[in-house]
Amino acid sequence: MKQQNQQPPAGIPTALFYQWLDEGEHEQQDFKETISSSRKIARTLCAFANTRGGRILIGVRDNRSLRGIQVEEEQQMMEAAATYFCRPAPDIRCMHIEIGQKILLAVKVEAAIEKPVYAMGDDNKWWVHIRVGDKTLLASKTVVDALHRSVSADGRLIQLGSKEEGLLRHLAEHRRVTLKEFARMMNISIWRARKIVAGLISAGLLEVHTGGHKEYYTLL
Repeated sequence: MKQQNQQPPAGIPTALFYQWLDEGEHEQQDFKETISSSRKIARTLCAFANTRGGRILIGVRDNRSLRGIQVEEEQQMMEAAATYFCRPAPDIRCMHIEIGQKILLAVKVEAAIEKPVYAMGDDNKWWVHIRVGDKTLLASKTVVDALHRSVSADGRLIQLGSKEEGLLRHLAEHRRVTLKEFARMMNISIWRARKIVAGLISAGLLEVHTGGHKEYYTLL
């Protein structure tokens, strides 16, 4: 993580802030009224770092109304979250926003080069989180495996075997599949199915979706 205390945080133009506010919460943006726990906000940092990066606007309620915050305290909690409750520490940058008499905080989180990034849970164990839409979710074993593979997969051509080709043909016709459906369709173990799906995710061929507590995959 970059050191934040060497120079004052940069400011954000008001017009740019309102543009962000109009976007609402999405895969790369989250609103927080205040930070109540460094441990809890670490999950959001982890999720952004494991996905495509993003920003957290602190001092913004869910209905997009604003509240003043103690910026230095909030910034210290964010830095503690990145330093002590994430592994490896994600690269973050804190920026002040002045709106009238209120001061807010924007925290930019870079997509991690070294993945996966873990966050410490309430059980003191390390867990991987990802960003899906406007939600921060616990990553499945398949997604964790794909994140591990993504570090070494850049620039390499993936070799498609009969199982990979069968999965891609199935998705071209049926649009979606779960891990269990793929394993049953190809008569292979869940372990092998997970490895195949993880490889296709890291190669940028499949997209992960989570809905109704069931993870499924589609063509990207």
